Amino acid sequence: MGRDDFTIRFWGVRGSIACSGPETLRYGGNTSSLEVRCGDRLLLFDAGSGIRYLGNALVGQAPIDADLYLTHTHFDHVCGLPFFRPFFQPQNSFRVWAGHLGGRVSLHRVVCEFMISPLFPVPPEVFRANLSYREFEAGQTLEPGPGIRLRTTALNHPDGATGYRIEYGGRAACYLTDTEHVPGAPDRNILGLIEGADLVIYDCMYTDAEYAQGHAGWGHSTWQEGVRLCQAAGAKRLVVFHHDPDHDDDTLDAIAREVEQAMPGSLLAREGLVLTL
Repeated sequence: MGRDDFTIRFWGVRGSIACSGPETLRYGGNTSSLEVRCGDRLLLFDAGSGIRYLGNALVGQAPIDADLYLTHTHFDHVCGLPFFRPFFQPQNSFRVWAGHLGGRVSLHRVVCEFMISPLFPVPPEVFRANLSYREFEAGQTLEPGPGIRLRTTALNHPDGATGYRIEYGGRAACYLTDTEHVPGAPDRNILGLIEGADLVIYDCMYTDAEYAQGHAGWGHSTWQEGVRLCQAAGAKRLVVFHHDPDHDDDTLDAIAREVEQAMPGSLLAREGLVLTL
């Protein structure tokens, strides 16, 4: 990989719960997991069930030194942690980050209480890699490595969530899931974060029609709102993400056609998709 390469690979694109079957083969059924490469620096985003497959691909690359950034700690975004094989390799080092907890509880405690009997048979002490748990406040700017800038913002989601803008080599990609919009009132935090971005990966769990039919207050947004935000902020390309587990491949194909018509060049996330900025 070149020093200036900036790539994003999708390992999990589904929301709420992993799903499988012939009707989800084209887009995939694993929950949120992204692999971002900024030159030789590895950044991971979320630890849904898709991170297991990412870990299987990384295990032969040890020693690994990388950062894992969580949008939040709801189950579908952390359920893959115990199955991420690089965490069991002692030669690896990972920093696990969260910006949504606000001092209410530590990230380490959240992981410990998630991996606790009788919910899970072994505690996080089984991990053999050098792991550190780090917290920040959404709104802060982080610097994961030379030339990499990570801007953050708070998202509108139950228990809180964090959106990220990754800047590298004069390019910018944004990752914003899980978040709920207010109809008719664009989220100023999001507009500020995605302004002029090359790529915006956005929580498009519903359509506008579905959102209006009983999903207000559930913490998620629509692909139409993603288009509206990108157009208002001058962002170049939208990636529809966090697909509803009830949206089969045919439904997503239909949405993809509408998205392309509304904002040409935009697309739906699917497992295995690699985008180069």
